[in-house]
Amino acid sequence: METWCHIDNLDRVDSPALLVYPDRIVKNIESALHRVHGQADRLRPHIKTNKCREVCQLMIDKGITKFKCATIAEAELLGAIGAKDVLLAYQPVGPKVDRFLNLIAAFPDTHFACLVDHVDAAQDISKRSLSKELCSDVYLDVNVGMGRTGVSLERIERLVMDIHVLEGIQLIGVHGYDGHIHEKDYKSRQKESERSYNILETAYLMAQVSTSKPLAKVIGGSPSFPFHAERTDVECSPGTFVFWDFGYAENYVEQDFILAAVLLTRVVSIVDHNHLCLDLGYKSVACELPQPRVKFFDPRVGQIKMQSEEHLVVEVAKASEFNIGDALYAVPRHICPTVACYGDLQVVHKGQADQVWTVYARDKKINY
Repeated sequence: METWCHIDNLDRVDSPALLVYPDRIVKNIESALHRVHGQADRLRPHIKTNKCREVCQLMIDKGITKFKCATIAEAELLGAIGAKDVLLAYQPVGPKVDRFLNLIAAFPDTHFACLVDHVDAAQDISKRSLSKELCSDVYLDVNVGMGRTGVSLERIERLVMDIHVLEGIQLIGVHGYDGHIHEKDYKSRQKESERSYNILETAYLMAQVSTSKPLAKVIGGSPSFPFHAERTDVECSPGTFVFWDFGYAENYVEQDFILAAVLLTRVVSIVDHNHLCLDLGYKSVACELPQPRVKFFDPRVGQIKMQSEEHLVVEVAKASEFNIGDALYAVPRHICPTVACYGDLQVVHKGQADQVWTVYARDKKINY
């Protein structure tokens, strides 16, 4: 049974809770830097996983200056802690455009950019930027195979031309997210990552010929990180690595990240001789994936039989071995949306939960 995650002052921590371990987070940051051969400027971590200023600060302390995020709140978090370079990996539309521009004005020491994949969005960003006497930097969002957002190669040249004739907006790079790559087999994942990179490289070459300014290339997430990390011409943007989870730990064994976030739950009811009910419902752990959504360290805990809003029923060999209020530790299959279930993180140092980190960007809006 794993014991590194256990806390000695259980009476101070209500459950369910998400425990985080700074020493293990730092080791993961160091491992990510090792992957890119110590070149911090080639890392652009996505903060959607942690949404927490203290975790981002740990990355800054290790020399990381570039970040990626998905929401205005996450971008504001990064501006508030003085991050040097922030890419909003989203095409802002409607009121989000003004919110994004307000960040540029509010945090002049942080360079902000966003994604664009359509001329209508580019025109709107241009118009609103000019009205505020600003110039917005943008990356072309390229569809590298996921089919969620992004411009196709057939539309690249026209979109680049449209952007160049607009005032108040400037193209500074290309971006591709290959979130469709999930193959457990290393060689298959490598092949798919190569395919995504080739699409982005083609888009980059098509865009670069139109400007004398060198364009940046940002690509990838965690599953493809080992492959893109070896490409010296791209910035890599993994996010899950800071906490890791059992889904990635089981599927991507070549990555040497360690678990750094653990769920604390308690027995709230003894259902019968072979079943316990825990306070770990689907409002406390990411629920978009099929069961098992959590993996318990205690080998006595067997299959998950039922989960509802605030309850989780598990099978055990002998329920008599457990007492009401007993604490159990589990790791989520998917850590990113699990973090969003919590307003704060319980920070553990040497077996003591002695600090609280607010999940600062959990909300859709902070100030801007």
